[in-house]
Amino acid sequence: MSHRYYRLPGGLVRVLDANTPFPALNEALQEPNGLIAVGGNLSSARLLEAYQLGIFPWFSEGDPILWWSPDPRMVLFPEELKISRSLGKRLRKPDYEVRFNTAFDQVIKACANTGREGQDGTWITEEIMHGYIQLHELGYAHSAETWMDGILVGGLYGVRIGHMFYGESMFHHVTDASKLAFVHMVRHLQTFGCGMIDCQMKTSHLASLGAREISRAEFSQRLYELVHYPS
Repeated sequence: MSHRYYRLPGGLVRVLDANTPFPALNEALQEPNGLIAVGGNLSSARLLEAYQLGIFPWFSEGDPILWWSPDPRMVLFPEELKISRSLGKRLRKPDYEVRFNTAFDQVIKACANTGREGQDGTWITEEIMHGYIQLHELGYAHSAETWMDGILVGGLYGVRIGHMFYGESMFHHVTDASKLAFVHMVRHLQTFGCGMIDCQMKTSHLASLGAREISRAEFSQRLYELVHYPS
């Protein structure tokens, strides 16, 4: 079967049609790091296929859908979660509540609309929101939400397949609100035997919570074992 490719300065990248399979991970470009395919759609079937292979979508409004598998990959092993003294103190305060999956639509919209320092705009487009809301309705996408006085003040969402969780985005309107949701989500996932949390790209924020980089090869090997557990 022949495939179409798009030429970039870093090499050739596969163009996806409705039924085009993703390429092998070793075909991902080194520059930009991890770009592996262009196009396709954000149907539930396509998204689940991508995640099980270690691929995720990330693109800006007006761009074609871009699919990525960076090397190295930022991950958090739940048992390596780091909680600083100040965060531990904040977790013990009784002025908040963390809920799961009670306001998924609100969380993903807040992630899209909350400004971030150094970022102009958002990658969470209407198309992205629609795709992940469908995954939520199917039981694959989940949210953790921090509430104060009945108001949603922080949270995160991601995708769970088997014993694997893929973190997508988080937001906060009150200091540490996203961290509170994150810690509770990690602990919640541990009770279900989650073995690894995908954090995608390295950030100092995630590193402070215990996340670290591993090679794409190690990520892929661990992923294969984890996604084949029953959800």
